[in-house]
Amino acid sequence: MQLNPWALTGIVLVAVVTPYLGHRSSRSATSTHDFLVARRTVRSRRNAAAISGEYLSAASFLGIAGIVLKDGADALWFPIGFTAGYLALMLFVAAPLRRSGAYTLPDFVEMRLGSQGLRRFSTAFVVFIGVLYMVPQLQGAGLTLATILPVPVWAGGVAVMVLVAFNVISGGMRAITVVQALQYWIKLFAISVPAFVLCMVFFTGGGPDGFRPLGAPAPPVFVSDTTVDVQTDVTLHVTSDTYLYAYGRTDNGPAAGPTHWTPLAPHTVSEGTKLKFMAGTPVPVVSDASVDNADWLHPGSGSLTDLLQTYSLMFATFLGTMGLPHVLVRFYTNPDGKAARRTTVHVLLLLGLFYLFPTLLGALSRMYVPELLVTGTADAAILQLPSAILPGIGGRLLGAVTAAGAFSAFLSSTSGLLVSVAGVVSTDLLPGRVRDFRVAAGLVALCPIALAVVLRPEDISLSIGLTFALAASTFSPLLVLGIWWRKLSWPGALAGMLVGGGLVLAALVVNVVSGYTGGWAPWFVNQPALITVPAAFVSTYLVSRVTGYGRPEHVHDIMLRLHAPDPLGFMRDRAVARFGQAEEKTRLPGRGRHRK
Repeated sequence: MQLNPWALTGIVLVAVVTPYLGHRSSRSATSTHDFLVARRTVRSRRNAAAISGEYLSAASFLGIAGIVLKDGADALWFPIGFTAGYLALMLFVAAPLRRSGAYTLPDFVEMRLGSQGLRRFSTAFVVFIGVLYMVPQLQGAGLTLATILPVPVWAGGVAVMVLVAFNVISGGMRAITVVQALQYWIKLFAISVPAFVLCMVFFTGGGPDGFRPLGAPAPPVFVSDTTVDVQTDVTLHVTSDTYLYAYGRTDNGPAAGPTHWTPLAPHTVSEGTKLKFMAGTPVPVVSDASVDNADWLHPGSGSLTDLLQTYSLMFATFLGTMGLPHVLVRFYTNPDGKAARRTTVHVLLLLGLFYLFPTLLGALSRMYVPELLVTGTADAAILQLPSAILPGIGGRLLGAVTAAGAFSAFLSSTSGLLVSVAGVVSTDLLPGRVRDFRVAAGLVALCPIALAVVLRPEDISLSIGLTFALAASTFSPLLVLGIWWRKLSWPGALAGMLVGGGLVLAALVVNVVSGYTGGWAPWFVNQPALITVPAAFVSTYLVSRVTGYGRPEHVHDIMLRLHAPDPLGFMRDRAVARFGQAEEKTRLPGRGRHRK
C-alpha cells in the first residue's frame, strides 16, 4: 500500500479543527439545557447545515457511490429516499414536535401518551437505533484510514470515536452544532471539487487510458494488466470464459497459477488470495452486483421481486428519517415550530445539492476502478477514483480532499448519534445532570466500537438502510399517529413498536446468519420495510381502537399545544427546573436571540 501523505494531512487537519471548534463552542455550556438542546436558540440556517452535516454520513459520502458502482440505476433510490424523507418530516412532524417542548424522543412519548413504561421502552429502541447507526460510521472510518495508511481497519473507528467523545463530553449539543455546520461545507467541498475536476478530465480525454464508454452492453474490462488483493471472502460471477492467474484459494481449493473460470457457476475466492488479470479481461463482479453494463444502466429486471424491493426501500428511507433520534433531536434546538419547519426546507436544499456528486462519482468508478467489483470493497470507490483518473500529484491531492471529507462525515454523524443516545440515557436512566450526560456519553461510546470490530463490514448504504427500516417501523407510526390522531393510546403505540421493531430485528438476525452461511435469505430480509412499516401502522391503529384506556385525560390540550400557531403562546418546554432553563434565563437575560 502506497502512503498518501496529502490524504493523511487532510485527515489530520479535520481531526484538529473538530475538537478546537468544539472546545470554543462549549465554553459557555454549563447546564443540561445546553448539553441537550443548545439552549433552544440555534438559528434556522445554521441548524439546517448542522442537520445536513450529521445526516450526510458514511452511507452518503462513501456508500452512495459504491452502490451506484455496483447496481447502477437501481441505486438512485438511495439518494432520492434520503432526501425525500425530510419532505415527510417537514409536512407531518417538524413543527408539532418542537411545540411539544420535549428534550428527547422518549420525553415526547411520555408527554403525548402519559406512560412511563412506554417511555422506558422507547428509550431502549433509541439506544439500539443509535448504536446500530454508529457501527457503519466507524467501519467507514476504518476503511478510509486503512486505504491511505498501513493500519488495521479498526484503528480509524477508534480514532473517530475518541475525537467525538471528547467533543460531546466537553459541551454536548452546544459543542457539536457549530462543528457539524462547518463539516457540511467541508463535505460539500470535498465531494464537489473532485467531481467537477474528474468530469472535466473524463470529457476532455478520459484519463490515462483514454475515453471509456458506459453505453456498451458488455461488462467493464480491465484496460491494463491488473493485480487484485482480496481482503475478504467473496463470491464472483463472470459472463464468459475468463482466464487469470490466482495465488491462494479459489473454488474451495488451492490455486497457484493459471486459472479458468466459466459462467456456469459462481466462483468463491478466499481472503488473502491474489488475482492477476490481463488487459481486456471482463471484470468479474461480486454476487449481488450487476454483471454487465446493460443491466447496470437500466432500473430493475422487470420482475415482481425488484419492484417490491424498490417499494420497500422507499418505505424505509421516506419514513425512516422521521424516526432517527439524532435527526429529531436537532429540531428541539429551534426556538419554535416555525423555525423548525424553515430549517427542514433549508435541509432539503442542502441535501439535494450534495447528492448530485456521489452519483456522478459512482458512474465514473464503474469505468476507472472496476477492480473494486472483484474485491467487494465498492465503498472505497470515491477514495481510489482520483488516482485512477489522474495518476500523480493531481490525483493524490484530490484523493486527500475526498479522504478529509469522508473523515468529516464520520465525525459529524457519530457526534449527532452520540449526543442523542447520551441525552436519552442520562435523562431516562440517570438523574439528568451534566455529570450524568458526560458519564452516559463515555459509556455509550464503547458499544459501537466493540460492534464495529466484531461484525463483518458490509456495504455501508445497505446496512444503514436496515437501520432506516427499524426507525420507520418503530417511531414513524408513533409520531405520525401521535401528532395527528387524538385517539392513539399507549397500548397501541406499544403494540406497533413491538410488531414493527420485532420484525425488523428478526430480519437483522436472519440477515447476519445468512451472511455467514451462504447468503440464502430472501429479499425481504435485506429490505423488510414494505412488510414491517404497514404492520406497525395497522397494529398501532387496531390496538388503539379496541383499548378503552391508555389515553391521557388532557389529550385535547396536548393536541392544541402541538398544532396551535406559535404566536398564540401555547408552547411550553417540559421539565424546566430539572434541565436548567430557568436558571439560564435568570443568569443570561437577552442571550440567545433567534435569527433566520
